[in-house]
Amino acid sequence: MTHVPIGIDLGTTNSLVAAFIDGASRLIPNALGEYLTPSVVSIENKEVMVGQAARDRLLTHPKNTAAVFKRKMGTDAGLRLGKDIYSPEDLSSLVLAKLRQDAEVYLGCEIRDVVVSVPAYFNQTQRRATQKACALAGLNLLRLVNEPTAAALAYGVHQRDAETQFLIVDLGGGTFDVTILEMFDGVMEVKASSGDAFLGGEDFTEILTKLICDKLDFPWAKLGANLQSEIRARANTAKIKLSDDDVWTVSLQIKDEMHEIVLTRDAFEEAAKPILRRMLVPIERCMYDTGLDHHALDRILLVGGATRMPMVRHMVTRCFSKFPEFEIDPDHAVALGAAVQAALIAEDRALEDIVVTDVSPFSVGIETSRDLPNGKHVTGLFAPIIERNTPLPASRCHKFSAIRARQRAVEIGVFQGEAAYVADNVSLGQYVVRLPRHSDQIEAFEVQLTYDTSGLLEVETTVDSNGAKSNLVIEALAEGYSRQELELRLDKMKGLKVHPRENEINQALIARLKRVYEMTLGHNRAEIGDMIVRFDVALDGRDPREIERVRGELEDFLDEFDDLYVS
Repeated sequence: MTHVPIGIDLGTTNSLVAAFIDGASRLIPNALGEYLTPSVVSIENKEVMVGQAARDRLLTHPKNTAAVFKRKMGTDAGLRLGKDIYSPEDLSSLVLAKLRQDAEVYLGCEIRDVVVSVPAYFNQTQRRATQKACALAGLNLLRLVNEPTAAALAYGVHQRDAETQFLIVDLGGGTFDVTILEMFDGVMEVKASSGDAFLGGEDFTEILTKLICDKLDFPWAKLGANLQSEIRARANTAKIKLSDDDVWTVSLQIKDEMHEIVLTRDAFEEAAKPILRRMLVPIERCMYDTGLDHHALDRILLVGGATRMPMVRHMVTRCFSKFPEFEIDPDHAVALGAAVQAALIAEDRALEDIVVTDVSPFSVGIETSRDLPNGKHVTGLFAPIIERNTPLPASRCHKFSAIRARQRAVEIGVFQGEAAYVADNVSLGQYVVRLPRHSDQIEAFEVQLTYDTSGLLEVETTVDSNGAKSNLVIEALAEGYSRQELELRLDKMKGLKVHPRENEINQALIARLKRVYEMTLGHNRAEIGDMIVRFDVALDGRDPREIERVRGELEDFLDEFDDLYVS
């Protein structure tokens, strides 16, 4: 077989690999003939085991085995296996290498190019860590694709002619994502995305682990590593069994004494209520960001193995008054979609009619400061410029000012996140803007952020008094693009910086408003004047959706005005 790019779902609990072959996305089995490869690594005496063999050693060799390390991606955490310490990226690269090896055996060719899925709510640091893991595995990362978007691609390939708005609930082993998408005329548009990078099926397992320990009345810290691993394994089995049965009994032998622990679905669901409440937060945020009513959604799709739990399905059904769908195996959808994304990048002819748009998963802005009424000056505040779930590509700008007159320079710190203080967000970069030396006024300047679908981010500052420009190009969010591709995208981004005032449609409305203003008197003139100001504010905000909305309302008003006074 000729060269084939692959798609990988690098999961917290299990990972999968798929390829787009003969016009369809297909899962690739591992050496055991299974599609799911446990994301577990065991290392002893330099011998590396990955997958089911490593999972089996969680019970027998817990000090040499690591699992759930995806949750630590992008942190400085080190995981000790025997005498050595490994980073989450090191361990993830071993899983990726195993999946690559399985794909090469199955496809009969060398594999280099890959698309890897990540939670939509992964920040820049976590995405960069995933990119590093791919490099360590010897893979050429074509793109990181958000897991819900990948799942939507798996569904969208079969629904390309449909016009529908749907929501994807993606609850994996360690992460939770919610995404609202719209499908029309072969275009799949992401409307909003939210999530929790530290919530998943493993949290439900921990609930059952605690229930077992409570019934045993043994302190967790005194159980020992081997027994702790065994209890976790039994809790995970109970989680699966309680999806089908109302009662499940766990048998454990501790110090030659057999213990029978009876677990019920009712007790499990009662203990898991705080987790279900946490799941509602990203759902509500997505609905708020899109302004949609629950009834506006045509379909609710479930993705991720943890969505098999009845309590999750019941919660989603209650939330939307609609039964969710899972026509594709929830464990398989992300990998299948990642393979579709790989084929799209490779320009597979079977997918030429599919276009995918995305949004900014986090707000992006700069660090600011503020004077309070009590005279105190507060620094380290976050000022969003491109807000979360803004359709990409996008360009937005805000006006700021220096703190005092004759200030020589300002330092522009760029951050990603939703917190009020930059210390709680992720730093993307910084640069210094020089201000005129002899100005006795407090200088004002405009900061414009331009964000591409690749993740390429350009920050440009324009000083009001002299028009001097400074800029910073941040490439950290752009994964898998060559220098030539980035240069081409930077060139295209120049078009995004054209002010909406220069748009012919907007110019026509401005001219119409001015003409009507000059014609009218009294109350009518004041009303038209307010409209001119309102449209100016919308144009300066540079949000295409807001400009279109305001323009539509003003045009409707002017049409009615013409019918009354002109015709």
